[in-house]
Formats: sequence, C-alpha cells, structure tokens
Amino acid sequence: MIEVNKDNFEAEVLNYTEKPVFVDYWGDKCETCKQLMPDVHKLEEKYGDKIKFCSLNTSQNRRLAIAQKVLGLPTMIVYVNGEKAEVLTPDKISSAADIEEMLKKF
Repeated sequence: MIEVNKDNFEAEVLNYTEKPVFVDYWGDKCETCKQLMPDVHKLEEKYGDKIKFCSLNTSQNRRLAIAQKVLGLPTMIVYVNGEKAEVLTPDKISSAADIEEMLKKF
C-alpha cells in the first residue's frame, strides 16, 4: 500500500489515471482504523490489479485531509481520474465487507 502525504498526493491520487485509486484515511488515535487495516491489506491483495491502494495518516497530514473534506475516521474514498467517485464515511463502515462492497463497483 502506498503511503501518501502532501508531497505525493497529487501525483499518486489526483493525477493518476490508469485505474481507480482507493485511499484509506486513518489516524494514530483511531482504533477502528487500526482494526480494519489488516482487512484493507487483504483487499489490496485481492483487488490490487484493478485498483491502486493508498493510505493517508491524517494525524500527519491534517490540512490535506481537511482539503479532501475528510471529517471523521475511518474514511475511505475511491478516486477515478482525480475525482471522488465514492466515499465511505465512518457511519457506513462497520466491517471490511462494507469496504469490499464499495470496491466491487470499480
């Protein structure tokens, strides 16, 4: 999984057009984020050939997260050609199955 930050977010996510880009927004103090992380890595193994997987630590990239309108954690966003195509907010994520359902659309 590619760790994105303010220095490479534009190149890795917004300007990437070969396939959809999944970004896992997480934080150091978010226990749910940490619990979901192994499952997200498994989803990368399963869908990595169709979707590019990235991870953004909001504790270290607060301004970037706010600029992407990430208001709660965990938040998962799929970008297509630099545009948000699908957003999963904390109220819609209860398990890895919810994340996989979103990924299957792409």
